[in-house]
Amino acid sequence: MVEQLRVTSADGTNLAVYVQGVMDAPTVVAVHGYPDNHQVWDGVAAILAKRLRVVTYDVRGTGESDKPAGSSAYLMDRLVEDLRAVLDAASPSAPVHLLAHDWGSIQSWPAVRDPSFRTRISSFTSISGPSLDQASAWLRSSHRHPGASARQLADSFYIAAFQLPVLPELAGRAGIIDRALALSSKIGRSAAAVDVEQTRTEADKINGLGMYRANFLTRLARPELTTTDIPVQVLAPRSDRFVSVPLQTEAPVPYVTNLRTRVISGGHWVVTDRPEVIASLTTEFIDHIEGAPETRGLRQARERRPGRFGGQLVVVTGGGRGIGRATALEFARHGADVIVADINDAAAAETVDELRKLGVDAAAYHLNVSDADAWEQFAKQVRVEHDVPDIIVNNAGIGMGGPFLGTSVQDWEKVLGVNVWGVIHGSRLFAKQMVERGQGGHIVNIASAAAFTPSRIYPAYATSKAAVLMLTECLRAELGREGIGVTAICPGFIDTDISKTTVHVGVGEAEQDKLRAHAVASYGRRNYTPERLAKHAVRAVARNKPVAVITAESHLFRAVGRFAPPLARQLSKLDLNKI
Repeated sequence: MVEQLRVTSADGTNLAVYVQGVMDAPTVVAVHGYPDNHQVWDGVAAILAKRLRVVTYDVRGTGESDKPAGSSAYLMDRLVEDLRAVLDAASPSAPVHLLAHDWGSIQSWPAVRDPSFRTRISSFTSISGPSLDQASAWLRSSHRHPGASARQLADSFYIAAFQLPVLPELAGRAGIIDRALALSSKIGRSAAAVDVEQTRTEADKINGLGMYRANFLTRLARPELTTTDIPVQVLAPRSDRFVSVPLQTEAPVPYVTNLRTRVISGGHWVVTDRPEVIASLTTEFIDHIEGAPETRGLRQARERRPGRFGGQLVVVTGGGRGIGRATALEFARHGADVIVADINDAAAAETVDELRKLGVDAAAYHLNVSDADAWEQFAKQVRVEHDVPDIIVNNAGIGMGGPFLGTSVQDWEKVLGVNVWGVIHGSRLFAKQMVERGQGGHIVNIASAAAFTPSRIYPAYATSKAAVLMLTECLRAELGREGIGVTAICPGFIDTDISKTTVHVGVGEAEQDKLRAHAVASYGRRNYTPERLAKHAVRAVARNKPVAVITAESHLFRAVGRFAPPLARQLSKLDLNKI
């Protein structure tokens, strides 16, 4: 049930205030931006209200609140006094947690920095709305980040247009602003996004222009730079076309002593597109401020550990040996904490020992990647005991040689169970966690040069790796909108234990040993180490490459398969075991 109040601000403006949720729980006050009204918070408020007391209100000029005329009525000081009046009425004796978006954040920053609000605000979560004063200082230091500053100025062209008299109002009444908003709201939108455009009135769009005219030029020209010790969490949508991630995350750094910044998936209207993500991250922050232990996510948002992957959590399957171990160690060298999953417990433990020597957190888990139930349990354990991983490396794999007609059903089930189903399970379970968390992530699938070319002696293995490559391309197409990158690593002949353990079907034990010895010698002569591959793989993740082709032979196989298929078919008839 939602209770509606009427609150009078210092200058006599009446504001429509809405209260819902658990009445004796901590209070969250949510402030909306332009050109919205309080209804933009409906999805978030419905989730928060299950545990918290939630207060929303129509900013002056919007919704059911009074609509004073003239730009002077929308000066920042008056907007701040409106917030004070709401706090006095909705939570007179207890401090509140402030949550704000767009112009709601912009007008909340002066209150957060005002000493008179220090006992009234327990925390502040800001989304897509930097402090104008901090933004001015950040832009003035553009020599430190010229590219980011230039992009932000280009994206802010509309602010200059809003300073013009009459024309913006005409554009609003002619529906031009509506069309521009409809187009921009599609950027970064999730598949489950809710359309709230119909909740905006013409008055919301027209009256809100007064905030731009009354405050922007003055604040940008004469910034008031003060520091606050109120805990602040910045949620910066990576696809926001109005407020860039650097501006949101870098501008407050010198002026907020207790700051956490998180880059999240979505566009400018992430509050309506992904309400469950906003509610979850806001609740996590509030719980900590109210006394709960700091979660890994909040610690990562606060610490900013050095390294390209500093503080991130990486899961590596088959991490006990070879490519898996080398990749785990390479991520650790770049600051990541690593979880090692392997069917060989002793090997996993050895990798963890090496990881800890690098000064990162590490843990080992037993996992048979072909076992769906084991995967379900493992994914749940990781989430509960550590957190949602930032990166999952589906590395575990086995080799299999021998002709198609000599490969039994059991052989096919074994190679596909590890090489394909292992990748499917890992991608499915951890991608789901990443999407729910809303902060993006990365999936790395180890394929092979065998994915590019047919082979008469490795049909099962080549088929499994071709499936991994195609699955990776499909996942990339689907998960990109969620901020999740997907990369296929396609190495050639890497000197690992797989040459010693590959099963060659349809031959006796003596011939099996002979074929393995030939492979070991061949891979040894090639002498391309897992450590070299790992450096390329980690670099590919940093650059979000779709496919990373590793080694000269892998490049050759890919080129021949793409540009000379008849030649690839002829090469596939060769028996490499006799070369």
